[in-house]
Amino acid sequence: MAQRSTPSEIAKLSFEDALKELEDIVRRLEAGSAKLDDALAAYERGALLKQHCESKLREAQARVDKIVLGSDGKPATEPMALE
Repeated sequence: MAQRSTPSEIAKLSFEDALKELEDIVRRLEAGSAKLDDALAAYERGALLKQHCESKLREAQARVDKIVLGSDGKPATEPMALE
């Protein structure tokens, strides 16, 4: 599935709100009670929510730095390995 730009109503969501909505969509799809058109629309929205959550996580990881002492003894920052 090609990545599309994130709709503004999804872009406004916090990570937590987007994740909660994504979890709700997954539960509804797993239940299998939705009509095909509704299930496809939910799946597409879920894909956009997933993309938004991944983007928010990348942004957060980029903001997490660790302070290190350079070879000259001066403090500096470098990206922190989170994995």
